[in-house]
Amino acid sequence: MSGVLLSGKIPLDVVSTATICSENPNSTRISVAALPIDTILCGFEVLTDFPAASTIPSDRFDDIWKAMRSWGEVLFIVHTDDIVLECSGKLPEGSHGHGYFNIHGDSPIGGHIKASNCQAIALVDRPFHGRRSCSVQFLNNGGNAMFKVFVRRDKDRNLLPNQLSMFEDLQKSEF
Repeated sequence: MSGVLLSGKIPLDVVSTATICSENPNSTRISVAALPIDTILCGFEVLTDFPAASTIPSDRFDDIWKAMRSWGEVLFIVHTDDIVLECSGKLPEGSHGHGYFNIHGDSPIGGHIKASNCQAIALVDRPFHGRRSCSVQFLNNGGNAMFKVFVRRDKDRNLLPNQLSMFEDLQKSEF
């Protein structure tokens, strides 16, 4: 075990989340962070310990949003302790105003995102229920996902090749 310092918090002992995730391969970041262990896990630490996860600075929020708008219909998820809300649609245009990133347009995805609360953007490529899962996760100062944008699947539950290619291009981008 080693001590870490995240977001100005006191150092915490963190077990190897790679070990926990390998023992619980279908777990979500929230469920791993809630495991009954003798230490506290920060959601950000859990997420970034997945082998194929990388992060992008939060000041690239607009650039990442714009890039994902070209993906077509995506799966937009808001996941809290109380609900997993899933919405399929194209990411609409957004603009900053009144302290929010306001998304509006001809899409079921709409609302107001407190973009200034975004600490990092994680590109996560990991197995989930025996299949590859790829997502872009916008993390707040507490290390929790504000929302997630997933590469969609076809009728056979395979990742859509064009979206997967754009996700992989995003992973290779210089941010």
